Amino acid sequence: MTMPAADLEVHDDSSARPAEAERKAIAGRSPTRIAFDRLRKDPIAVICFLTVVFFALVAIFADQINSLIGVSTEVVRASERINLQTNLPLEGPPNHGFDPDHPFGVAPRDGTDNLAVWVKGCQTSLFLATMAAVLSTAIGVTLGLLAGFLGGVIDTIVSFLTDLFLTFPFLVGALALAPIINERFATEPEKLREVSFWALVGILTVFGWMGVARLVRGEVLALREREFVKAARVIGVPTRRILVREMLPNLIAPIVISFSLGLPAYVAAEAGLSFLGIGVFERESWGRTIADATGWWELYPQFLLAPVIGIAVLVVALNLLGDAIRDAFDPKTRR
Repeated sequence: MTMPAADLEVHDDSSARPAEAERKAIAGRSPTRIAFDRLRKDPIAVICFLTVVFFALVAIFADQINSLIGVSTEVVRASERINLQTNLPLEGPPNHGFDPDHPFGVAPRDGTDNLAVWVKGCQTSLFLATMAAVLSTAIGVTLGLLAGFLGGVIDTIVSFLTDLFLTFPFLVGALALAPIINERFATEPEKLREVSFWALVGILTVFGWMGVARLVRGEVLALREREFVKAARVIGVPTRRILVREMLPNLIAPIVISFSLGLPAYVAAEAGLSFLGIGVFERESWGRTIADATGWWELYPQFLLAPVIGIAVLVVALNLLGDAIRDAFDPKTRR
């Protein structure tokens, strides 16, 4: 028994309606807008973004947060907070209950407030990692654009430098360069705070631009054969204008992805180098706190756990957010 034609038409319209609605929903939206919409609907990306925003606010308003809570990194008389026989705190962990005046406890031996050090350490780690990520991304994008678009001798030189820096061990270079820079420019003790900070930023930047440069170069090699680039060259548009106005907007996605994945690597690198004693000096850092707390693990585990948990949560959130951004900008993925 055959069905009436009217029934068949109704069935076809209802099945085609969702596909048509989906096409209309994405019509007229740029790839960047589509990517942000996908990120907004991803619960993992939203949670990681809020976590990163929390750490960023802590870093930006570190001094105000410490003043509001009533804690400080200033050195105090050790006998006021520390048992001079055991070098452990008189109040709070590990041998006493929660101390509302010092929520994270105080450091053994010197009695410095751990919460104040944790907040300032977050500021140091995030600011240093952000500066290194911004500088290395800028250098990598510039060199990648020039090498991919100009080709020839420029491409050969940039490719050689990229391979040269990739073959050189990062840790060996950091161990060699950091003490030399600090001794050369920190001629006075009060300069060591700034010199050691910017020396570490420079080291991370010098050894961190190669991946971005190779990624951008590969993208530019494909883009320079596109019709809009060839048309701009034919009508005599200057090279600088082509790179900035035509090439760069089409590289936003890989640049954002590279930056988001590089930031957690710099956070971990700063903590690791500070733990090894070649990081920042005369300022609070999670890595230096971990180095000081390692020997107290058996007697005072809370002293070590605070910076370790901070680094772990921040790095995991940044990595997951970077993965979500990469998937959101990739039209082949479905999250």
